[in-house]
Amino acid sequence: MNLQQHFANIRAFYRSHKRMPSYSELMAVAGFRSKNAAYKLVTRLIDQGWLEKDAAGKLLPGPHFHTVPVLGTVTAGFPSPAEEELADTMSLDEYLITNKEATYILKVNGESMIGAGILPGDMLLVERGAEPRDGDIVIAQIDREWTMKFLRKRGSMVFLEAANQDFKPIYPTEELKIAAVVRAVIRKYT
Repeated sequence: MNLQQHFANIRAFYRSHKRMPSYSELMAVAGFRSKNAAYKLVTRLIDQGWLEKDAAGKLLPGPHFHTVPVLGTVTAGFPSPAEEELADTMSLDEYLITNKEATYILKVNGESMIGAGILPGDMLLVERGAEPRDGDIVIAQIDREWTMKFLRKRGSMVFLEAANQDFKPIYPTEELKIAAVVRAVIRKYT
């Protein structure tokens, strides 16, 4: 078994048990008869960035543990020959999240943003404390009610606008507080 196959087996163990294997469990996962072989495998996987150890020596997912292979590009227009090549790997966390401590997920309820491609049931990755700009999709409290809309600034006037013609713009009568800026929409098709 090569290093990639060992790592795939460790990742499968992690997914099914929701934790990393102990060294004894790692021996079984890798098909080793000695803990020494398991220690050597761990050292190689740590060097590759797939695993880490905490202060007590317990195994943890490393920076590359949750990466996904990037295999190339696909045309969204007229069909063209498919070319598959391993271009790189990517961690979705690194790609989507710039400020991990200020980022959280919200589930979408309602249809006011369907014109922006945000549908009921979608998950939003939002960043608290980000400086909102005109045109950003924001999570806002307007007159003590919470909503998600486009932030619009026209001169000194600030208001919220839906991406659905069935919803009228919302102008604050008391106050408008922007809690977060939407950074990504996540939709699962299965």
